[in-house]
Amino acid sequence: MSLLVVGLSHRSAPVSVLERAALSADAQIKLLQDTLAAEPATEASVLATCNRIELYADVDKFHAGVAELSTLLAQHSGVGLEELTPYLYVHYEDRAVHHLFSVACGLDSMVVGEGQILGQMKDALATAQELHTAGRLLNDLFQQALRVGKRAHSETGIDRAGQSLVTFGLEQLSSGAPVDTWIKGKKALVIGAGSMSSLAAVTLARAGIAEIVIANRTLDRAERLAQILTDGDDTDVLARAVPMDSVPVELTRADIAVSCTGATGLVLTAESVAAAVEGRTGTPAVVRDIPAGPAGQLAPTSVGTEDGCPLDLSAVQAATGFSLMGEAAVAGMDAATLEQHAAWVDKGTGTVERRDSRRTPDADAELITALAAAVATVGRVPERRRPEPVVEAPRPAPVLALLDLAMPRDIDAAVHRLLGVRLVDIESLAEASADAPMAADVDQVRRIVSDEVAAFSAALRAAHITPTVVALRTMAADLVANEIARLDGRLPDLDDKQRGEITQTVRRVVDKLLHAPTVRVKQLAAEPGGAGYADALRTLFDLDPETVASVSRAENNNENAKNRGRA
Repeated sequence: MSLLVVGLSHRSAPVSVLERAALSADAQIKLLQDTLAAEPATEASVLATCNRIELYADVDKFHAGVAELSTLLAQHSGVGLEELTPYLYVHYEDRAVHHLFSVACGLDSMVVGEGQILGQMKDALATAQELHTAGRLLNDLFQQALRVGKRAHSETGIDRAGQSLVTFGLEQLSSGAPVDTWIKGKKALVIGAGSMSSLAAVTLARAGIAEIVIANRTLDRAERLAQILTDGDDTDVLARAVPMDSVPVELTRADIAVSCTGATGLVLTAESVAAAVEGRTGTPAVVRDIPAGPAGQLAPTSVGTEDGCPLDLSAVQAATGFSLMGEAAVAGMDAATLEQHAAWVDKGTGTVERRDSRRTPDADAELITALAAAVATVGRVPERRRPEPVVEAPRPAPVLALLDLAMPRDIDAAVHRLLGVRLVDIESLAEASADAPMAADVDQVRRIVSDEVAAFSAALRAAHITPTVVALRTMAADLVANEIARLDGRLPDLDDKQRGEITQTVRRVVDKLLHAPTVRVKQLAAEPGGAGYADALRTLFDLDPETVASVSRAENNNENAKNRGRA
């Protein structure tokens, strides 16, 4: 059997696809059950977070396993297989181990080094144990991944390379100001009372926010979280709980709102946020006019529109595909046309012929070279008139800061257009974190991951031969027992002491003969390519494959019993 992981994350798929593919708790359970029912898989575990969905399985066939796991992910996510496939990644055996260990250390997180993933991995393992879908391989794998993640955080400064998603989101909202300074005296509304919302509430409280209101569909959970915040020794915050239908009113009182629920639809629409802004300021919220086209696109140029201007911009665009937006558009002109336009602007007398018979080729070449150099430097043709100023609507300082940590999103993306509102969501966090500096400790964590993968893979290969060694020793013990029984038939007058001495001597001889080969074969099996030693041992000693399989099943049953006790 071999480890296989099929999944998608913020690194492979756009946020819009991750949103649609998000799995509810019930969908995760059904996915695990269906995976185990599929022919190629004997174990399964799902790691589903706000920015990744990964299905781990122990499979006996690689290609069949990839096909089956991909199909199951598509079925349970609700995204068609054809659409989902381009965003899926596959890791197998050692690469799968390396991937999970990297995830545990925060190297694959949206914010490098964040530690929340360890709790999510622990939950994924507990779910698989409770459903009995995790056998020996996945139990050992996930438990070792948790240990590797803790080691990375304790032995390195990976925490300095990135913070939790909540902290990073608050830093984006504060626009560079220290979070504890920016947050001082403010009021917050936290929507949801799950793990992420609870983390957000605690982070806000520790940062020094004045008041937190918890809104949740189950009021009891919101009240428990509010009580925890109020009783905390490390915080001094006023906290209270409200039902979900109080959110519109509380939003008018809040400076900051954080939302992370398991809702399948929007929790805050653009209209509800606009109403909150109006209720807070007393004036209707203004929708910012966002021009079509790429961000930062300039207004159309007036170059080429004056009477007598020699430039034919439409012809240039048709020939070169160069944009007509902005004064840099004329950088797509050929040198002769640039020369003509420069002369026309300089003299202010209209069109000048492309070639003046009184000028020499050398002078032409010199002028063309100078014009081309100018275009390359300043991005447009030198001209005397000033460029027309671009008037932008002033954007007031935000009166309401929104942090959406849900997947799929809780807050309407159209809120980005409301003046006086700042929204940071998973998509904008992904863009911001792409430019975040990497700490030097990341390299040290990568070395830890590599060392741990090598050790785990060696232990895994060695474990594969253990049932064969056990079967060999069982066969040897049976042979000793049979020979002693025959001896009893031939020498019935032996007393118990004599029989015991003979039995012990035979067993010592057999143990000594088997000791060196079995120890050495375990060492060899732990090395890369050592899987074949188990087959060699079975062939040399003519071991019954069913005996080896029964030993393996017994070990797995014992491991599963232990896991059920832990769960």
